[in-house]
Amino acid sequence: MSSINSLQTLSSLQVGGRTYQYHSLPKAGELLGEINRLPVSLKVLLENLLRHEDGDTVTREDIQAMADWMINRHSDREIQYRPARVLMQDFTGVPAVVDLAAMRDAVARAGGDPQRINPLSPVDLVIDHSVMVDHFGDAAAFQGNVAMEIQRNGERYAFLRWGQKAFNNFRVVPPGTGICHQVNLEYLAQSVWAAEVDGQSWAYPDTLVGTDSHTTMVNGLGVLGWGVGGIEAEAAMLGQPVSMLIPEVVGFKLTGKLREGMTATDLVLTVTQMLRKHGVVGKFVEFYGDGLADLPLADRATIANMAPEYGATCGFFPIDEITLGYLRLTGRPAEVVERVEAYSKAQGMWREPGHEPVFTDTLHLDMNEVEPSLAGPRRPQDRVRLSDVPKAFDELLALQTSAVRDVERLEDEGGGGTAVGGPSAEVCVTIDGEEHVLKNGAVVIAAITSCTNTSNPSVMMAAGLLARKAIERGIQRKPWVKSSLAPGSKVVTDYLERAGLTPYLDQLGFNLVGYGCTTCIGNSGPLPEPISHAISEHDLVVSAVLSGNRNFEGRVHQQVKANWLASPPLVVAYALAGDSRLDLQEEPLGLDRDNKPVYLRDLWPSNAEIAEAVALVEDSMFRSRYADVFTGDEHWQSIAVSGGDTYNWDGQSTYVQNPPYFERIDQPIEPLQPIHQARVLAVFGDSITTDHISPAGNIKSSSPAGEYLQRLGVKPEDFNSYGSRRGNHEVMMRGTFANIRIRNRMLGGEEGGLTIHTPSSERMSIYDAAMRYQQEGTPLVVLAGKEYGTGSSRDWAAKGTNLLGVKAVIAESFERIHRSNLVGMGVLPLQFVNGQNAPTLQLDGHEVLDIPGIDDNLRPGQILKIKATRSNGQQIEFEVVCRIDTSNEVDYFKAGGILHYVLRELLAEGK
Repeated sequence: MSSINSLQTLSSLQVGGRTYQYHSLPKAGELLGEINRLPVSLKVLLENLLRHEDGDTVTREDIQAMADWMINRHSDREIQYRPARVLMQDFTGVPAVVDLAAMRDAVARAGGDPQRINPLSPVDLVIDHSVMVDHFGDAAAFQGNVAMEIQRNGERYAFLRWGQKAFNNFRVVPPGTGICHQVNLEYLAQSVWAAEVDGQSWAYPDTLVGTDSHTTMVNGLGVLGWGVGGIEAEAAMLGQPVSMLIPEVVGFKLTGKLREGMTATDLVLTVTQMLRKHGVVGKFVEFYGDGLADLPLADRATIANMAPEYGATCGFFPIDEITLGYLRLTGRPAEVVERVEAYSKAQGMWREPGHEPVFTDTLHLDMNEVEPSLAGPRRPQDRVRLSDVPKAFDELLALQTSAVRDVERLEDEGGGGTAVGGPSAEVCVTIDGEEHVLKNGAVVIAAITSCTNTSNPSVMMAAGLLARKAIERGIQRKPWVKSSLAPGSKVVTDYLERAGLTPYLDQLGFNLVGYGCTTCIGNSGPLPEPISHAISEHDLVVSAVLSGNRNFEGRVHQQVKANWLASPPLVVAYALAGDSRLDLQEEPLGLDRDNKPVYLRDLWPSNAEIAEAVALVEDSMFRSRYADVFTGDEHWQSIAVSGGDTYNWDGQSTYVQNPPYFERIDQPIEPLQPIHQARVLAVFGDSITTDHISPAGNIKSSSPAGEYLQRLGVKPEDFNSYGSRRGNHEVMMRGTFANIRIRNRMLGGEEGGLTIHTPSSERMSIYDAAMRYQQEGTPLVVLAGKEYGTGSSRDWAAKGTNLLGVKAVIAESFERIHRSNLVGMGVLPLQFVNGQNAPTLQLDGHEVLDIPGIDDNLRPGQILKIKATRSNGQQIEFEVVCRIDTSNEVDYFKAGGILHYVLRELLAEGK
């Protein structure tokens, strides 16, 4: 800890029998000016700067800029932020550990000590993204899925066990424990952190970055954290500060209470829609107002979880009595709770009734106005009233039908495509020996899954209560619905059993399938063969309903084109209805044993019933489940661990391979060069997500990645998922831009990871084209529209882009994390200006592009001029802004990426 004598902010705090050192914000305010009404989230950043002031990475001017924010309510100042810890999940964590292992190899090759590569901050990796829903609907589903998970992922898990042994400050929560964000909320987070430094106890805000977008969930506990790419997280754990501009902070005032029958999901979808409409990309959102006094911590966490969906960096809730109550409920030690209360009150971080901080801008919601809602069918911010779901589906179906006509036109012109069933397509299918009719709009997946809602006892109990009422009335889920229950922690199982609700969920097919992300990440598993066959043969447009936070195209299941985010009780209701074209507020879900119609209103539990069930949740459940959280079951403990300081790479492994990033790390840095005679790899439209760029779900056998695995002897049934193979760059670079729903405008918007190689005009996969361009020595660019890279904080969306030879991405706008990831992998993000884009400039992807001005004098935000030469020889010029946003990022980009920069610094220090 740096001594800040110049600001005289050092102070001490007595909590119980312990004395904590800390940097006092009230003392800082006496020297800097009034900061009491600074948003609490910015007070956390201010404290971070006070604690790390060193005159170099953090200066007095940086600290003053935080106080001056009150004047203009925004700032252009770049600061260096150091989070207390790092959180990972296995999809993003495995490639991060692969990078660390590769860095150790590079240090060893350069004659250094590989032990220099070690996390300097505490790192927790929770294995939660690998379990798939292969088995469902019976009592053996959980054991069956666990067995398949271990069988599929043995290589990955052995690698992580090596990492747990080889690296300091690195803990692994074994599979089958829960989702990383729920484990973080219920166990890892402390709200106010404590550490021993040079024999003294220090207290400071709990802060983190995580390699998952929904790290923000812990903001509900007063913890400042957000998602970053694995690349940036690796740099943070190796001692590099997070470079950022002091953010704008939008205040969101909550008043009133939710009406009878409304859920936290209805609230969060309303908040998400409002904030996305307002525009909060790159900003903090801080919730305030007297409505927080009655908003449970689980509801706050649900809202904070969805920050990536409303576009904010974080969605922060200050600490108050609700926070302390949750810490006690989840079994935190009494001394932690006392420290949280004493510290937050001493620092002015405690939420006081009526207190209104100064914000850049504000919004207001009276929670009494919230209506029953879902989101979909393609984006989480597209809230739909429950009664309007049939209309929203029919609009999607009309779009699909229109798209078919376009494809058929392309076929007439020599293109390719497939026909789609008409709006009222119906197919007879045989399920368990009985004939059923499958139609457009059929709900084929109903999944209670994801961190968003399974952290919330009120909506989970509501689902169980609705299931009980359904069984009591004698109605069942429809046979074509694949139903599943994947809680975020084992505590959910405990309280559902305590409430006596598990048997009813089981009878409706919502048997436990695993403790992990499952359907929300695309691990929904295969549909039953008759259903899958009918959808494929007749190109039906069917629906999934899940209690998740992401419903992008091709994410939940490749055969499901309409995906709806809903509360857990609505997931159960749609399983009973089996049809997303039903108006659940007016039409019956089915007939009871007396042949009488049963409506949703007949089954929906009252708030009093839900409250009575939630009251059964006890702290002993949390204490018991987290007592040995790092131990794992017999499967985990039986995995053999090999290797020492460096990893013994297996050249035959199809899961873990040594990546090529650091092969030339011992060579001098080459100066930046202009991009000359580049070709366009693909032209994309708006809202290209990281799922489009680097899918996490199934690997098609006919895709470049599938063909590669089959050449190595891997059978299609053993492909696993892209997400599980992120430790193998050979698979992942072949999977880049391979999502079956991505549309390249060079092919008229046809779906699939295809492109046109120029100037040969040959049609091929994007991977094959990229490899040919590399053989020809041709640099590549990608053209895109608005919100490029939205969605998950997926570093492979940048890594794969880099390995394909893409030197620059030119888009109308970028999602925050993906822009940072591109810079972190040495790919230049460039943004169109003056309202221009590829269509207005008539860029069709057949141009040759020259981008001068890229040299060692490159500056953040620099304007560059691009010359495009069309296939007919015509030339145009247009301007773009360089979206390297900070001076630190310029240094990273010059070094070839952030990890290259860190590794070169470590090698230089060791000489």
